Amino acid sequence: MTPLSSHPSEANVAEPASRRLGKIPVRNLWLLMLYASDLYRTQPLSSSVAVEEAPDELPDLVAGLLADAVERRQRRQLSVGYRHREVTLDRVRGRIDWLQTERHQLLSQGKVACRFDELTVDTPRNRFVRAALERIATKVNRRALAHRCKTLADNLKLMGVRGELPSRRQIDTARFGRHETDDRSMVAAAKLAFDLSLPTEEAGAHQLARPDRDIHWVRRLFEKAVCGFFEVNLAGQGWKVKGGKQLTWPVEEQTDGIDRILPAMKTDIVLDHRADGRRIVIDTKFTTLLTRGWYREHSLRSGYLYQIYAYLRSQVEQGDPLADNASGLLLHPAVDSDMDEHVDMQGHRIQFSAVDLCASPKQIRERLLRVMETV
Repeated sequence: MTPLSSHPSEANVAEPASRRLGKIPVRNLWLLMLYASDLYRTQPLSSSVAVEEAPDELPDLVAGLLADAVERRQRRQLSVGYRHREVTLDRVRGRIDWLQTERHQLLSQGKVACRFDELTVDTPRNRFVRAALERIATKVNRRALAHRCKTLADNLKLMGVRGELPSRRQIDTARFGRHETDDRSMVAAAKLAFDLSLPTEEAGAHQLARPDRDIHWVRRLFEKAVCGFFEVNLAGQGWKVKGGKQLTWPVEEQTDGIDRILPAMKTDIVLDHRADGRRIVIDTKFTTLLTRGWYREHSLRSGYLYQIYAYLRSQVEQGDPLADNASGLLLHPAVDSDMDEHVDMQGHRIQFSAVDLCASPKQIRERLLRVMETV
């Protein structure tokens, strides 16, 4: 087995401590955020390669895309939504709230309590975009771009977008109508603008957990980044990328209560190439793939091997021809280390690879592409 490298990468040595989270350069976290974002998947970026090589420019790129999208929407009119209101008026609008009207004797004052829905631009989506403009304006390097974002945010306020910032869950679960396709790129850029607020351990108003203290956060980010990267970069080669696919056990007989205790199988990423008859099941890990063995310095973690082996073998002869010779890839982020090993078992290739998050952004991109050549 190839030993893990103990030499610090050039990118890590050159990066100041204030621009790292733990040992990981902030610009590489920004790179992962770009790969994981909806913007990377849906917005054709003419300068995407340049940004991947120099992700320090990513805030400026996102701010520019967000500002362009907002200006386009303003020219065509912002999307609107319905807002429920309960107010006292001197004329009837909508439905009369008789209880409030009688309780406060409004008729004697020539007024009536009404309930109605009205169209407004002060929607959660528009409030989210306004807040994103304000947030990204503090991250960009160019003053003119920062001023442009602040001006657009102020214009949205003047147009009536004044409500509080909605939760991220509200934005993530909201659906786009057919007439709202122009909002997709705007909201995708706004989401990434908020995500880029992450980043350093320097003193500031916003406190965020360090990635090396929040393993789940980094693991999820890495998983989404790998999925987004492959979805964009392999689409032209005939690959179909799926994230979070549920697998079933090849059960032939079972008791009534087994479903309550049988563990679920859910892969992180599955890549299918129907024309070539290939499938690659990818499982991303944050903890190292190696541990100390009984009789040797390094040994693969047995649980990881059992897991990917179960993913592959449990799907054989279930009616999906791609599963019969599928390959498995255990891919994990590393710090100043590297690994590329594989083994063939019962017609399945299982590969164990690492991606050094302290390498340069260009090296990270090349590494992800090179991994696919050996699986």
